[in-house]
Amino acid sequence: MKKAIITSALPYANGEIHLGHVASTYLPADITTRFLKVNGTEAYYFCASDDFGTPILIQSEKENKTPEEYVKVWNKRDLEDFTSFGIGFDFFYRTSSPENISFVQQVFKKLQENGHIYEKEIIQFYCTIDKKFLPDRYVLGRCPYCKAEEQYSDLCEKCGRVPEEIEDPKCSICKNPPTKEKTRHYFFKLTNFADDLNKWLEADSYLQRDVKKYVQNWIKEGLVDWDITRDMNWGVPIPASTTGQVFYGWFDNHLAYISTALKFLNDRGINGKDFWNDADIYHFIGKDIVYHHYLFLPAMRIGIGNEFKLPDYIPTRGHLMLQSKKISKSRNWYIGLKDFLGIYPADYLRFYLALITPYSQDDLNFDWEEFASRINSELIGNIGNFVNRALGFTQKSMAGVVPGTTEFDQSDKDAQEKISKFSSELAVLMQDNSLDKALKKIIEFSAHFNQYFQKKEPWKGGAGSNNCILISVNAVRSLAISLYPFLPESSQKIWVQVGMDGLVSATPWNSMSELAIKEGHKIGISSPLFKKIEASDIEANKAKLGK
Repeated sequence: MKKAIITSALPYANGEIHLGHVASTYLPADITTRFLKVNGTEAYYFCASDDFGTPILIQSEKENKTPEEYVKVWNKRDLEDFTSFGIGFDFFYRTSSPENISFVQQVFKKLQENGHIYEKEIIQFYCTIDKKFLPDRYVLGRCPYCKAEEQYSDLCEKCGRVPEEIEDPKCSICKNPPTKEKTRHYFFKLTNFADDLNKWLEADSYLQRDVKKYVQNWIKEGLVDWDITRDMNWGVPIPASTTGQVFYGWFDNHLAYISTALKFLNDRGINGKDFWNDADIYHFIGKDIVYHHYLFLPAMRIGIGNEFKLPDYIPTRGHLMLQSKKISKSRNWYIGLKDFLGIYPADYLRFYLALITPYSQDDLNFDWEEFASRINSELIGNIGNFVNRALGFTQKSMAGVVPGTTEFDQSDKDAQEKISKFSSELAVLMQDNSLDKALKKIIEFSAHFNQYFQKKEPWKGGAGSNNCILISVNAVRSLAISLYPFLPESSQKIWVQVGMDGLVSATPWNSMSELAIKEGHKIGISSPLFKKIEASDIEANKAKLGK
C-alpha cells in the first residue's frame, strides 16, 4: 500500500483565514489528500498554527494579551474555519507544542554537531524609542533586489527573496529610523549546501520546472548564511542561551511538519519516522515562500544526515487577487472565509476556486460575477441538472427502480466507454496535480451525459430507453465518486440520492468506471442539489468591499 504525508504552509495564528489563504494552499492539498485516500494510498494531511514570530508578538502587544493567550484563540478559530470549508486535516497542531519545541532544539544540536552552525557578533537594528532590538517584521524598508517599498526585513513579498539587509529601514512600531547595536547570533551555514541542493533539484522530477529554474539561479548567484537567532522572548528557546534569545520563526515552523506527523503517527502505534521516510512527501505552498521551502528546508534536512527524507512534491501556486486587485485586510479588500460561508455553501467556493486555480505560479482572480456564472451554469446548469433529470426521471417513470436493458446501440456503447475510461483519465490529472483540469474533465463528463440523455429521449419510451436510464444512473454514481475530493458534502448527497449505502468516501476511486448499478436497484429520493445565485446578491456582496 502506498503512503503519503501532505502538509500545507502553516497559517500564522494572528488573524482570520480569508479566501486568499485557502485558494493556493489548503484547498489543493485537501483535494489531493482525499483523492489519494480513495485511490488506495494511506495518506495523512497535517498542519499546525504558526505560533511564533514577530507578527504574533506585535499583535498580542496591541491587544494587551500574552502571546500564549493570543495564539490559543487563533489556533481554535483557524481550525473551525478550515473545518467549515471541508478541509479534512488528520491532525491540526501548533508550533508552540512541547513536541515541536523539543524537536527543533534536537535538530539545532545535530546541525551544530555536524558543523553547520556558528556564532558571531553582528550589528542589529535597535529602536531607541521603543528600547528593543528589531528583528524581522519590526523593520520595514526597501528591498535591495527589486526595490519594492514597505517590505519586511526577512522577506520581500514582491520578488520572494530574503534581503541580506533592507534599505532605508524604519521601525514598524514608531516609524522612526533605528540605530544599530551589537549582538551575538547563531548562523546556519546555508553556503555548505549549494552542491547538495543542486543535486536534489536535478534528481527530483516531480518539482515544478519553472520554480526549480529560478531557485537554481539563486544558488548560482551565491547563497548567504542564514541568521537563525532573534532578540526576543517569544519563540523556541535556543538551548544553553543565557540571553533569552529564540530561533527565527522560519527555522522552527517547517520542522513542525515533521514533529506534528511524528506526534500523530506515534500516538497511534505507527513508527512515525519510518512512515515519513517510506511515504511520498507533499508540501503545498504559495509562491511567496519558495525560498524557504526550496533552500532552507531541504538544507536543514540534509544537514542532519537526511534523517527525514526531502519532499517529493512542493506544489506551488500563485496569489489570489480579488476583483483584479491585491487582497488587503487594512483596506478591507478581502473576504473572510467565515463570512463567505455564512452566505454560500462551502462546496460553491471549493468548486469555483478549484476551477480557476491552475498548477502554476500565475496569480488568479476571484471575481463575484464569474463566481455566480460558474456556479449557475456549470455546477447547477450542468452537473446539478444532469443528476436531477436522470434520477428524477427514474423516480417518476420507473417508481425509482432501475429497469433491465436490451442490446446496446452505438450511443450506449460510447456512453459505457466514457464511464469505463473515466477513472483512469481523471487519475492522471489528479496525480499530476492538475486539479483544475481534472474538475473540467468532470464537467465535460457531465455535459456528455446531458447530451446523451437528451439525444436518447427516454421520456418517449422508444427502443433503448431503459438502456439510457441504467447508463445514466450509473453515470450519476460515477459523478458522485469523482466529485468527492472536490465537493465532499455534495458528492455524499448525490450518493444518497442514487440509493447507495454508506459513504462515498469509502468507495474505491476505480469503481467509478464500473456499471455497478444493475437492474432492480432502488434509487433514493431525488431533489435539487443546489440553489441559483441571484444577481442582486452578487451586487450586495461587491458593495461590501473596501467599506
